[in-house]
Amino acid sequence: MTDKKMTGQSKNISRRRLLQGFGALGASTMFAGAMFSGIRVAFASAPVDARFVFVILRGAMDGLNVIPPYGDGSYVDARNGLALQPADYAPLDNFYGAHNNLSAFTNMFQAKEALALQAVATPYRLRSHFDGQNVLESGGLAPHEIATGWLNRALALYGARDKKLGLAVGQSIPLTLQGKVEVATWAPDALGMPDDTMLILLDKMYKKDALFEQALNEAVNVHNIADQALGGPDAMKKMGGGQNLQNKAAMQKTAAAVGKILSDPQGPRIATMEINGWDTHFNQGTAKGPLANNLAALDAGFGALKESLGAVWGKTAILAATEFGRTVRQNGTAGTDHGTASCAFLLGGAVNGGQVVARWPGLNGNSLYQNRDLAPTMDLRQAAKAVLVEHLELELAGVEKYVFPQSAQLRPLEGLIRT
Repeated sequence: MTDKKMTGQSKNISRRRLLQGFGALGASTMFAGAMFSGIRVAFASAPVDARFVFVILRGAMDGLNVIPPYGDGSYVDARNGLALQPADYAPLDNFYGAHNNLSAFTNMFQAKEALALQAVATPYRLRSHFDGQNVLESGGLAPHEIATGWLNRALALYGARDKKLGLAVGQSIPLTLQGKVEVATWAPDALGMPDDTMLILLDKMYKKDALFEQALNEAVNVHNIADQALGGPDAMKKMGGGQNLQNKAAMQKTAAAVGKILSDPQGPRIATMEINGWDTHFNQGTAKGPLANNLAALDAGFGALKESLGAVWGKTAILAATEFGRTVRQNGTAGTDHGTASCAFLLGGAVNGGQVVARWPGLNGNSLYQNRDLAPTMDLRQAAKAVLVEHLELELAGVEKYVFPQSAQLRPLEGLIRT
């Protein structure tokens, strides 16, 4: 009797896992080679035609050398050897520039399809990566205050949705997409790429299971889209897999696949990308070095997203942000330590670009936060609110109550999204 019950449970669990695995299969199989330590991707559905990508820059990006405030008379001295020289950046206006390795972003900025936010931060004011990323992804006021992600709670506001599963690639779903709205996960390292024979056998086994058949069909559809975008199932392996963020080709291919999947009329509408490698304690560099290499890869991803999104670029907003910034002065190992405010990117055809949005606090000694960091003057949630309300068409009251609770005093930033 016990054995029969256990067998029944095993069958149910196997079916559920297969549904989850093959719900995620379309994205994950084609990213199996792209799943190096630097990049992870997840997808979710939403009943709107707009597209949204949230890019998490893990490690604390040094915003002062990404969008340098060259017009601040204290910039060069305050950075004590880390300041970008005029030849190292492209002016965006008469005060701010963009690192030379952000050429695609700069072109979009000039085309009024991209903007930067400067001196921005979450409510977190300490300097732990783990806690800072938790606040960035949960949308709470303090670490571990909320167990779910703000993007998942935003999806929940849409109410009744179709049966299409969210698709997560990697060992786990990022916190920002964890919550009541189901997002399946599949680990490429645990399962190999299923061949055509396996898919045919599964199709025969579950032919009368409508839900499984739907999940399998959706998975194969996304798999084919990603396959086309990446240039074949072994394309990433032929590039060597790319074991770090500096692999521009891998980043470009991954972003191209993400854009292709989002551009499909029957595909998901929302994606997250997690990119590691921004913790530059040692030999950070200026025009060249680890930070510059990371920016080149990120910029290649921005360009690939625009190209692969094609006709839906005009319906797209991409928000890229980090958990906190870095110290203004360099440390004793030619790098920077954990700070507070940083910069963020917002780009896409739906973005009212060509502007740097900031309330600049200054870089002289009296202006620094705790006498060491760029002071935060804007809350990142204000930008996220603008995207959710003006781009993804959610009600502000719901966003303030459920997505970013205790944030009613923070109005969405105006003028970020085209109207």
